[in-house]
Amino acid sequence: MNVKTKLCNALRPLALGAALVLTPLAQAAVVPLDKVVAIVDNDVVMQSQLDQRLNEVKQNITRRGASAPPDSELRQQVLERLILEDIQLQLAQRMGIKISDEELNQAVATIAQRNGLSVAEFRQALARDGLSYDAAREQVRREMMISRVRQRQVGQRVQVTQQEVQNFLASDLGKLQLSEEYRLANILIPVADNAGTAGLDAAARQAQDMYNRLRQGADFNQLAIAHSAGDNALDGGEIGWRKAAQLPPPFDRLIGSVGVGGITQPVRVPGGFVILKVEEKRGGEATIVDEVHVRHILLKPNAIRSDEETQRLAARLRERILNGESFATLAKSFSEDPGSALNGGDLGWINPESLVPEFREVMNNSPVNQLSQPFRTSFGWHILEVLGRRATDNTPSRPASSRRSISCVTASTTRSYRPGCARSATKPTSRSSSNPPGRRYPLRPFRFRSCAWSCASPSPPVNPPVSVPISACCSPVRPSRMP
Repeated sequence: MNVKTKLCNALRPLALGAALVLTPLAQAAVVPLDKVVAIVDNDVVMQSQLDQRLNEVKQNITRRGASAPPDSELRQQVLERLILEDIQLQLAQRMGIKISDEELNQAVATIAQRNGLSVAEFRQALARDGLSYDAAREQVRREMMISRVRQRQVGQRVQVTQQEVQNFLASDLGKLQLSEEYRLANILIPVADNAGTAGLDAAARQAQDMYNRLRQGADFNQLAIAHSAGDNALDGGEIGWRKAAQLPPPFDRLIGSVGVGGITQPVRVPGGFVILKVEEKRGGEATIVDEVHVRHILLKPNAIRSDEETQRLAARLRERILNGESFATLAKSFSEDPGSALNGGDLGWINPESLVPEFREVMNNSPVNQLSQPFRTSFGWHILEVLGRRATDNTPSRPASSRRSISCVTASTTRSYRPGCARSATKPTSRSSSNPPGRRYPLRPFRFRSCAWSCASPSPPVNPPVSVPISACCSPVRPSRMP
């Protein structure tokens, strides 16, 4: 056997071993780990971000007992919300909004405390669930920045003086505050500001098609989740109670003609076409109502605290109150109702009919100054204490509520605001995450929407155009709101 043959025989096992090792590596190399699904100005939205948010939205829809639209439609809505959040974060950076480490640490500590954990235990709980503490901390920072963008936009534009309140009360609109009220839901089909005749016609056809589907029995809630560009789309289009006098023409006339359960024809408004549904109606005649002064603590199940653990935490807080600890202090530390936590859980004097049925039933059956057992609503676990009961004339308008009404009217006429970062966004059409091609579409200007049909929710809006929320100045009473 010559030298060449001996060398080949010696190398053959090594070559075979290398082939066996490299083959699975070559196969594994083609598995994509992540990809870009949208490019927003100088930033990107990744597939992993979209998948995570989509799962969260599905859980929220299920928790409300609503029907989710097809995955493809829901995914589109969620993607546009992520794009919008990215725009707001870029706007925050351009406005110089920053969250200091001290503020962020305090916010994280508060979240941990509300879950009955120390910060160290909170980190461990996240790790057990396969979540990154640093990623969770960064998400808290993002949400705080977005909140400050919205607060600053509202604060700069909506200011109401006491004289304006008095003038409003003396006006025809102020005198019509006792008009009939309607619980409404809406679907908004958007039209770009620069849309030509073809774009306007296409939106009109889409709105008419939506109206026809509704007349044939399609579920309004589901269509709103899937197709509405309104801020409240993922809530099924629900916008709560509105007095007829607060609605702009022609809605003030249309809702009276369609009746409860009816839907209006598509109406052209600034920004698109709107379809309204009348869910309920109540009169504005003088009424004597029972009111209850109540306070509560709300605890919500989440990714690191199960429903059973949340119930046990509520029971422990109840025992601490019975043993002498302050209800108000514990509410400030643990309650996850942002509307009452800072007030020690105090909801003030409230009409029971404005509350969800489970909360109302426990409240109505609770003696004054007696702590309830923990109970469950769609919002989470509660404990409550009734502080007093009274019968009151619900007819007169109060200056505070009038102030909110004026704020809504003022916000609806505020000039549009065009952020420099909202130039365009791209949705990639390629599976490659490296320099992906895509089509561009304009993001329309930030603007206030009329409080008549869209008093914005605290959560970020769903679709461009962005509606700068006016929740800070407008607090409509909802028929089944979180207490």
